Amino acid sequence: MAALRSIGTALFLLLVPQVSSSGTFELRIHEFVNGRRLLAAGTRCVPDCRTFFRVCLKHFQAVVTPESCTYGSAMTPLLGTNSFRVAASQNAVRLNFTFKWPGTFSLIVEAWNSPSDQSSPNVTSPEMLISRFAIQRQHPVGMAWSQDVQRGEHTQLHYSYRVVCTHHYYGERCSDYCRPRNDTFGHYTCGPEGQQLCMAGWENKYCAQPICQPGCSTLNGYCDLPGECKCRFGWQGTSCADCVHYPGCLHGTCQQPFQCTCKEGWGGLFCNQDLNYCTHNKPCSNNATCTNTGQGSYTCTCQPGYTGINCHVPIHKCGSNPCSNGGSCMELDESYSCSCPPGFVGLHCEDSTLTCTDSPCFNGGSCFTRSPGVPYSCSCPLGFTGLNCEQKVDRCTSNLCANGGQCFALGLTRTCGCQAGFAGLRCEINVNDCARNPCVNGATCFDHINNYTCVCPAGFSGRDCSERLGDECDSRPCHNGGTCHAGVYGKSFVCQCPFHFMGGLCEIPVFPSPSQKRQQPPNPFPWVAVSLAFGLMAFIMLLCVLAMAVRHIQRPRGWQHRDTETMNNLSESQRDNLVAAAQLKITNKAAGLEVDCRAAKSNQKPRNCAMDWNLATVLKADPSKELKCHKNHKCRKEETLPLRSSCSEKLECRIATIAEAQGLMYQPVYRAAEGRQQDVITEV
Repeated sequence: MAALRSIGTALFLLLVPQVSSSGTFELRIHEFVNGRRLLAAGTRCVPDCRTFFRVCLKHFQAVVTPESCTYGSAMTPLLGTNSFRVAASQNAVRLNFTFKWPGTFSLIVEAWNSPSDQSSPNVTSPEMLISRFAIQRQHPVGMAWSQDVQRGEHTQLHYSYRVVCTHHYYGERCSDYCRPRNDTFGHYTCGPEGQQLCMAGWENKYCAQPICQPGCSTLNGYCDLPGECKCRFGWQGTSCADCVHYPGCLHGTCQQPFQCTCKEGWGGLFCNQDLNYCTHNKPCSNNATCTNTGQGSYTCTCQPGYTGINCHVPIHKCGSNPCSNGGSCMELDESYSCSCPPGFVGLHCEDSTLTCTDSPCFNGGSCFTRSPGVPYSCSCPLGFTGLNCEQKVDRCTSNLCANGGQCFALGLTRTCGCQAGFAGLRCEINVNDCARNPCVNGATCFDHINNYTCVCPAGFSGRDCSERLGDECDSRPCHNGGTCHAGVYGKSFVCQCPFHFMGGLCEIPVFPSPSQKRQQPPNPFPWVAVSLAFGLMAFIMLLCVLAMAVRHIQRPRGWQHRDTETMNNLSESQRDNLVAAAQLKITNKAAGLEVDCRAAKSNQKPRNCAMDWNLATVLKADPSKELKCHKNHKCRKEETLPLRSSCSEKLECRIATIAEAQGLMYQPVYRAAEGRQQDVITEV
């Protein structure tokens, strides 16, 4: 919000001068002549005309009116009496305006008399007016004064005027604003015409853009002050034209930040493996053949006469003992010479003049006479050789060990004792000292001959980078097994939390890990809840048993006699149509019941008209029209009607309808006679 407010203020300050201006109209009075001491009304001043002036500046008018000084007005102090001259040191009358000067104006200059009895000048009394001059002029902005004279009936006025721009305003109409500044919003001064002149090292419209160091990359560099060249992230160099290599890159280049493009002959993630050591370093001397063995190692195959790791050690001509049979070798400039012992001749003393009689074989050798022309031949024991078995067999002579290895002859075999850092049958392999990963904590290992170097990451030191430098992780701030990393993402340390924890210090558990679940004890069986449930069920069952017992005890002894009431559970109106209960007798005999077949076929509720017919027969009465209705099945129409129909008014239908409506288990059949007790036949 503060930044937005500052930007808004800056825009306001930049825009305001374009729509407003400021200048000053200056008027200087030189001389006023009133020799007759007269006022404008024609009267004379008593004793003298003590004169001051009122100036009114307004917009251009063809006919000047004294009202509304639109550009401003001002009054002078008392300048003199009657006729007088104004000293040059007297301040000019200044009228400031805050608009574009239009180039034209109207001016009213009034001379007033101030009587001696008034403490201050007063222009409210018209009788004190001495004279009034009104002019219309077209005048540009400038420093030059314009002279003018106004003459009245009895007065004269000599004066001059000009229009000038106030400080920080320029132009023909004082409409160009320029204020020197040296702050965040600009660094410039103002020219004579109001133009902005940038200070040294700044450019653009408002002189707010610094000029960076010459050659500074416009894409990868920037500056906050003139002459600087600050590099953006991933770039470096005085001109910010060089990209930053991938950390640890040794022999690589980059086109973009954090690349590591290996140079020719180098490989690996950090371009630290010399793939062509022989070409880069040429370690072999004396025309020896160099062979790259990888990872910065090599092997030199020496020319005859030289030895050593780099074939830099010359082999003496007599070093191979070319003279046989005990001959002495003498080195010459280009060759050697053998001085043979007695009995031997030849270039290498290889020819013998002895015979077996002279016992020429040494070291237990056996002498044999050979063919004519060859005096003898010696059969040498194991470990000796030569014409006379005078030379001990040295199997290391023809199989020199490389890289300073020492040859040892063991019977018929030979082996090389290699120096530290080399291996192989001939010690030709440079052992990679980095193979055993001596560098720890993510350090990079560089192999040397019988040595190595560890390039430690930030926060570690020592030969093997095993010594941790002091950092924020020394106090072990991460909880619950979190891993602390110092100096990551611009922070002092960052905790890498395990799967089941979160938070800045890994202090917030997300959910228990499987190992934590295994460590947690199993949930105990809820014996208390089960016991309470069983107890509640037992209590409810006990209450039910008690309720049934109480109900059984409270039942009256003559409950059997109320079956008739249950059986005839009818309304009072229905009971009135039946035979009195005292005249009924239950015989519990089965009574055949028939169902109207046509009612069944019509899916209507069957009527027990057959039972009604039997009832009429038992009563031994002539069937009435209503009974004939049942006998001839004339009640079919009534079966579809409600219970209270015309048929149900008859005795037979009432009995059948009541039985059906009540859904009784017993279908009673009544037989009544005159004054006799009748039987009631009931079917179960």
